[in-house]
Amino acid sequence: MPNSSKTRQFSASMLDTNCAFLPAGTTPSKTIKVGFILLQHFSMMSFTAAVDVLITANLVQSKSLFTVDSYALQNCSVTSDLGIDIAVSGPISEIELDGEDALNILIVCGGLRCNYHAEPKLTRLLQAADNKQLLLGSLWNGVIALAQASTLHDLPCALHLDNHALMQEQHCNVNLTQSSYSITPRHISCVDAIAALEMMLKTVERLKGPAIARAVKEILSCSRSSDQDNQKLVQSGDSENFPEKLRSAIQLMNSNIEEPIAIEEMASYLQTSRRQIERLFKLHLHTSPSRHYLEIRLTYARRLLLQSDDSITNIAIACGFVSSNHFSNCFRDYFKAAPSSCRNRKPHSD
Repeated sequence: MPNSSKTRQFSASMLDTNCAFLPAGTTPSKTIKVGFILLQHFSMMSFTAAVDVLITANLVQSKSLFTVDSYALQNCSVTSDLGIDIAVSGPISEIELDGEDALNILIVCGGLRCNYHAEPKLTRLLQAADNKQLLLGSLWNGVIALAQASTLHDLPCALHLDNHALMQEQHCNVNLTQSSYSITPRHISCVDAIAALEMMLKTVERLKGPAIARAVKEILSCSRSSDQDNQKLVQSGDSENFPEKLRSAIQLMNSNIEEPIAIEEMASYLQTSRRQIERLFKLHLHTSPSRHYLEIRLTYARRLLLQSDDSITNIAIACGFVSSNHFSNCFRDYFKAAPSSCRNRKPHSD
């Protein structure tokens, strides 16, 4: 068992799972202000997928990385493609492009039944935002409004396939990509709700780094196998890219939390040697089997602390620790806080 006399960090394979519950780094991070312009009959799924990524990014840090506001062309509410009226922060006339409240990103959210005629107020706003060098974006067919405002600058953009004919006829110089989303330094665009999530994950990675993006993906979408015929959940610290022996070892660890099995016993069960298991963990996870096992158990304990009212002693026993003191020391080494204080430390949601 690792010595708990010094502070430890989670290995890369388990860091994303626990990122939201670790102390924030000391490097200051500017809050990025994002505005969504919701066109009448906008795609609700595309909008919520994009917003979900940004809000979840806030949950994995101790301060807000993004603020999100929504706007309508005129009124203070707009009807989605589901027929649900959504209250917005205000009309687009209230969008700030200068000063402390100025937006950094402006995204037009379209949908299957949106009006494709140019809206003069929207066109002028997008042109002004482009002149201020805001990052402009679009969901579904919102990129049509960007084309009407001449803000694409021959850069590639993604558009729902149903609208390709219209774009090619009315804006033949636009560089339509065949990809589901497109990201350039000045524009981001995507074709539908699934692509919206991927596009925003990539945008978060670009703006806030890969660690934040991986932590968001861990929460939103990483728990499933990509095998279309086998949509099984992927356990913490596992990956479908790992060799079968390694995956089997990790599955044994996840299945034996309360009564941890020895590495020698695991090797015997998998019909291999301890040395071979150690090689697999070192090669693919850059850690030892015992450390990975400990991190799995501590992650399990963290979830019980936050999601149950069970005593710390019972949680320690449920996670295979011989005493609550040993558990508390190990927990403090990794999470930089006692188990009791962890219960009061929820992910940041402002």
